[in-house]
Amino acid sequence: MLLPIIGILVGIILGLTLPIHIPTAYSSYMSIAVLAALDSVFGGIRASLEQKFEPDAFISGFFGNAFLAAGLAYIGDRLDVPIYLAAIFAFGTRLFQNFAMIRRHLLNRWRERIRQ
Repeated sequence: MLLPIIGILVGIILGLTLPIHIPTAYSSYMSIAVLAALDSVFGGIRASLEQKFEPDAFISGFFGNAFLAAGLAYIGDRLDVPIYLAAIFAFGTRLFQNFAMIRRHLLNRWRERIRQ
C-alpha cells in the first residue's frame, strides 16, 4: 500500500519542481490522462487495502486507462465532439467512489483500534 502513495508524492514533487511546459493544444489530453492515472492509483490503493491487489492488473489499467482516455479526447477533437467529457465523468465518478471506500476502510480500521 505504501508504494502507490510514495509514487504519488514523488510525482507531485517532480511535477512542481521540474520546469515542464505542456502546450495548450495538449492540455485536454494531459488532464484526461492524469485523471485516468489517478483513478488507477486510487483503485490500486483500494485493492491493496482490501488485499486484492494484483500488480499486473494495476500496471495494465494504469497505462491502458491513460491511453484510452487520451485517445478518446483525440478522437473527440478530430470529430469536433467533446467525447472527453465521458472520460471525465467516468474517471471522476470512480475516483470519488474509490476515495470514499478508502476513507471508510481506514475509518473502520481506526475505530477497531480504538475499541481494543
